[in-house]
Amino acid sequence: MSFAPRDTHEAQVQFALERGVPALIGVLASIRLPYPSRAFDMAHCSRCLIPWDNYDGIYLIEVDRILRPGGYWILSGPPINWENHWKGWNRTADDLKAEQSRIETVAKSLCWKKIVQKGDIAIWQKPTNHIHCKATRKVFKQPRYTKLEKCLTPLPQVSEIKEIAGGQLPKWPQRLNAIPPRISSGSLTGVTGNNFVENTELWKERVAYYKKIDYQLAQTGRYRNLLDMNAYLGGFAAALVDDPVWVMNAVPVEADQLNTLGVIYERGLIGTYQNWCEAMSTYPRTYDFIHADTIFSLYKDSCDTEDILLEMDRVLRPEGGVIIRDDVDVLLKIKKIIDVMQWEGRIADHEKGPHEREKILFAVKQYWTAPPLAPKHDQ
Repeated sequence: MSFAPRDTHEAQVQFALERGVPALIGVLASIRLPYPSRAFDMAHCSRCLIPWDNYDGIYLIEVDRILRPGGYWILSGPPINWENHWKGWNRTADDLKAEQSRIETVAKSLCWKKIVQKGDIAIWQKPTNHIHCKATRKVFKQPRYTKLEKCLTPLPQVSEIKEIAGGQLPKWPQRLNAIPPRISSGSLTGVTGNNFVENTELWKERVAYYKKIDYQLAQTGRYRNLLDMNAYLGGFAAALVDDPVWVMNAVPVEADQLNTLGVIYERGLIGTYQNWCEAMSTYPRTYDFIHADTIFSLYKDSCDTEDILLEMDRVLRPEGGVIIRDDVDVLLKIKKIIDVMQWEGRIADHEKGPHEREKILFAVKQYWTAPPLAPKHDQ
């Protein structure tokens, strides 16, 4: 997952998405990043000019939160290798040396170990557990928060030093369909290993059905960037693993199971939290395909159907595809709206047959232009 702010390097995220690379508009500021704790195996910063040593190391603390146990942080650019670059950076050698020293101090306070510094790159490793961690900062004990905190997010408890906090993950691609540790440990309330296996098989069947009755996903190479608006456990993305696509798995903040985004990352997939009553942190026309499973029923009391559809239209490229699963009454309302939006769509039966109330809407965003202005007549 790549993220960058919208700043003087105009539209970095848009360029990445147009190359078919996962990215979001984002910035390290006062609010935590929209990713779960223990999500990433590695975090990389190349000349991102974030003041890592300022504010009691609060930005490195956020990196620590999203890194998996044993994960790596890689820093390239100022102040690394200041000895050879300080003149070109228009800063004094003492200033850069002091900045790197402060970064080293923050890293030690998080119990990180510096693995190597060579050339312009330095690499630190987060511990696999906190048994022998002698942190010099308070431990944050609440499971969720919004503001960045100056205290350490604790790792799950372990019984001995060699154990990896939160559980060992299988290597890729086995980890995609293995029961994730957050489920097998019982830390995800209401979701069992059987639920996970059943959900995985369910989405294999559903995606096969999509490809059977509609040409969109069946055409290899037609799409690259896919968005799943209500990903749950990531089953839709997992079912497409052999296709040349990537899926941004969005977990709505209103979902009953908000913590499932951690499961998605443990499967080796990517995603983000999202409130679909608000705009997504992406540029217009950046996704080729959108999948929406019961998203309109979820938000029926929160915001207007038209607003969600307009946001979908904003992020969808012309000739991009859409699949919406929902109650038939909801889809009939949506069909009327997308006709006005000049999407071409049709409603199909559920994979179990016509007697199911849940139906499937297949649609394609059309190229269109505004009608010409009426000619002015002389008075």
